[in-house]
Amino acid sequence: MPASTPKRPRIAVLADSDTRWKWGALTADRIAPGPSMETAPRETAQAGPLLDGFLLRGRATPTPRQLREVGVRADSLREVTAVEFLRAMAEGSYDVLVLSLVGGGVQAMLHGLARVWEHRPSRPVVVTGYVGVVYEKLADGLLLRHGADLVLANSRQDADRFRAVYEGVGADASAVTEVALPFLGGAAYEGEHTPYTVVFAAQPSVPDSRKDRTYLLNRLVQHARRHPERQVLLKLRSKPGEHTTHIEELPYQKLVQRLDPPANFSLVYGNMGEVLDRTDLLVTVSSTAALESLHRRIPTVVLTDLGIRESLGNHHFVGSGCLASWDQLDAGHRPVPDEEWVSRQGVAADGSYDSAFDAARGRIAGLLDRPGGLPPLTPYYTPVTAPGYLPGILARHHLGPDGTPLPGAPAADKDPGPVRQIVRRAARGAYRHGVQRVAPVIRRMGEL
Repeated sequence: MPASTPKRPRIAVLADSDTRWKWGALTADRIAPGPSMETAPRETAQAGPLLDGFLLRGRATPTPRQLREVGVRADSLREVTAVEFLRAMAEGSYDVLVLSLVGGGVQAMLHGLARVWEHRPSRPVVVTGYVGVVYEKLADGLLLRHGADLVLANSRQDADRFRAVYEGVGADASAVTEVALPFLGGAAYEGEHTPYTVVFAAQPSVPDSRKDRTYLLNRLVQHARRHPERQVLLKLRSKPGEHTTHIEELPYQKLVQRLDPPANFSLVYGNMGEVLDRTDLLVTVSSTAALESLHRRIPTVVLTDLGIRESLGNHHFVGSGCLASWDQLDAGHRPVPDEEWVSRQGVAADGSYDSAFDAARGRIAGLLDRPGGLPPLTPYYTPVTAPGYLPGILARHHLGPDGTPLPGAPAADKDPGPVRQIVRRAARGAYRHGVQRVAPVIRRMGEL
């Protein structure tokens, strides 16, 4: 008799931006009990998890184009408010829930979920983490994520830091689980392409001033002029009017209109992995793309032109061997990454990446088999430990101090109708227009 088909684990992912959807969906696949969709043979790929995606409605809710660019599969995908999502979790049945949100969103959902699940005999394993390099608001972000069953750390260095923060405030640190960034992969770099291709990985909010962004763009264009035999690409995250995890007030697309770049310079969109397939030199200020590039052993530079500063995030790369300036690059410098530093960052260029998620899968399997089910969610922040902080976080998601929906919360008792959906789309468009067009004008007027 043929072997029985194992039950496919059912996973829900709640995300609030295109990048977090990518991280959450890929993480869900890699931590699901049983073979992952990434590594399972084609004939057994259907044994991967059933994935239901939920996009939290807000300023950074991804557009259809952004979702296509991410290229992550889901069995269902819909846009929700926080209250709509909590209702879906009260009515649905999942094995794992991945909260791929900003810290305040995670905290609000933990309290809301604790309320809707308080009388249920069983609940999903709740997982959260960070979409990339953690270089700011470490304590704040970690404590807002405390209460999940697993708090994923993308590297050994992050795991050590996370545990130190939790233990330092007397919080349980057992949820911290070391993994790696879920979107690493692709073929290793084997040598120069024709033409030799330099890629600058832009970031929406780093740097944030017109002066600094214009400087970086000018240097990139100058590099293209100095090396007409090279292809020089500016890799962009979003098109004007779209938002990512961070707000972009000064899109490079607008700044480049003031220049006259040479024919070997061009703007590119699309999946970062596909761009890296033709990259010979990856240049950035502090983008997580640097870790993707290092994983594939592509020559990688983290720029020092604007200084090595916490506000830029490039301080994270101190000790990496990748720090350099445009002057050095123009002169032919090619960095050599420090292998010990790379290893501590979860890059796993040594081939250990395939096992990076084993510990997380094992912990989830153990929690799902726990006799008597899982205990209630218990975040560090409560009305007792943070009475002046927590209520405001919950209120932003229309939840009261006890995690229940506030009176008048949007769509608390029904799905939005066609008119409401149209109004929401129009309001989001107006917000994005204001951020990228009106706000910069007002700021410049204030500087007169």
